[in-house]
Amino acid sequence: MPFLELSVRCRAQEQPRCERALEDVGALAVTLLDADAASGNERAILEPGVGETPLWDAVTLSALFPADADGLLLLAALESFDPGLDWATASFRKVEDQDWERAWMDTYAPLRFGRRTWIVPWNRELPEGADAGDAAVVRLDPGLAFGSGTHPTTALCLRWLDGLADDGLLQGTDVLDFGCGSGILALAALKLGAARATGVDNDPQALLASADNARRNAVDERLALFLPEDEPARTYPVVVANILASALDALAATLAARVAPGGRIALSGILAGQEDALLDRYGEWFADLETAREEDWIRITGTRL
Repeated sequence: MPFLELSVRCRAQEQPRCERALEDVGALAVTLLDADAASGNERAILEPGVGETPLWDAVTLSALFPADADGLLLLAALESFDPGLDWATASFRKVEDQDWERAWMDTYAPLRFGRRTWIVPWNRELPEGADAGDAAVVRLDPGLAFGSGTHPTTALCLRWLDGLADDGLLQGTDVLDFGCGSGILALAALKLGAARATGVDNDPQALLASADNARRNAVDERLALFLPEDEPARTYPVVVANILASALDALAATLAARVAPGGRIALSGILAGQEDALLDRYGEWFADLETAREEDWIRITGTRL
């Protein structure tokens, strides 16, 4: 069904008030965008450095309402809820609903990472000429969770796992995928020879997507999924964490404690320029720290002391 979309720009410090007012007048969903990025301003901040506060100068809020909502009445209600905000910048447009995920799946081609790891939509086959006998195939339906393999941060981790498998370091091991999203990294590890995998994510939707993808790949009995507060404290020979740099910094001690002595870790979700602070941070627990880069994204790997 179609929706009425209301977009309004405000200063960063006004964002909580603006978002609360939109929800109070019945917004079905509210999305936050960097207003400078949306306008092409080169000062737009995509991801803050380690220890920095993620604060955009200006924010554009996009709120969805039922298609039959009256825009003038919505503006009057917003003025009533918070007359101190500048609602004159608001604009409206009709947007059509569609099954975005299904449209994406229709155009998403199988992708190979490393020597034999393939990420393939559940309704597609390996491309002609691929070595099906040697391929580690993950059939994916990402649902609403991040992690299709197309983003450089995920690709960097998939290639690392593929390399570990080539070196015989995944066979029969237990793997922790911290920030599992769609479960793509845990599933790839299992397909590459890991005995068991654990996925942790703070988004319940991600855990549902991971469980669904595990069933599609017939590895659901070997994948355990937890919210962070429910995850059993234990160590793993292999840990991968594809989250943002700020979270990697905050969770450094926790992630280090999850890696068994001599075990391997991969950290991704790091923008170029953020790696030095994280290398210093993780150097307390890890040796042989190395970086790899794809586009503007960095992966850090190391061996637990």
